[in-house]
This record gives sequence, structure tokens and C-alpha cells, in this order.
Amino acid sequence: MSDGPSSPGSVGLLRTQAIVPAKTREIAMSKRWKSFVVIAVFAATGLTYAQGPLFDMVVNKVIQKYQSSTCEQLWENRGKPPGPEEERVLGFLKSDPQMRQQFFNQIAGPVMNKMFDCGMIP
Repeated sequence: MSDGPSSPGSVGLLRTQAIVPAKTREIAMSKRWKSFVVIAVFAATGLTYAQGPLFDMVVNKVIQKYQSSTCEQLWENRGKPPGPEEERVLGFLKSDPQMRQQFFNQIAGPVMNKMFDCGMIP
């Protein structure tokens, strides 16, 4: 008998060779998937952490802008379109209703008081 592809000993070897690469691919995909999940969790955690200080910075900047502006400056800027930075913030607030609500809750008092003092709202 020969040890060619049709011999019983080589069939087991072929099956083993066919299974090993599939298992290896399975393990590699599993490791990649686990790595992706770990990276995604760390990224989400980092973004959540980063949103706090970044969010506070934006809120403080808006409040500071209104508190430091004169009524004349506010009236002049009232009809102007927002700049690129403001557009980015507005886009973010439009896409996240919870963050928008939190933003409005924090800026409402100082901004509305200044607008009231300047006669911009009744």
C-alpha cells in the first residue's frame, strides 16, 4: 500500500490539517473580537470621563461670554450665524438630548438673567 492521498492514514492527516487552520482562524478572530471589546470599553470610559471636564469647559465658556459681554455686544451678535466651534457644539447638543438638557439646566440662569437685564426677553 502507498501513503498517497487515498490511503487511510493520509485522510486523518488531511482532516487534521483542514481543522487546524479553521480552529486557528477561530481563535484569532476570538482574540481580535475580545481585543476590540476591551478597546471599546476603555474608549467609552475615557470618553465619558473626558465629556465631564470638556462639557464643563463649554458651559463655563458660554456663561462667561454672556456675563462679560455688554448689552450692545449681545444685541449686535444676536442675528449672526454661529462660528465653526459653536456649530460643533450645537451639532453635539442636537445629537444628544440628555446632554442638551444638562447644558440648558446649567446655562439657563446666568444667560437668561443677562438677556433679561439687556431687554432681550420680556
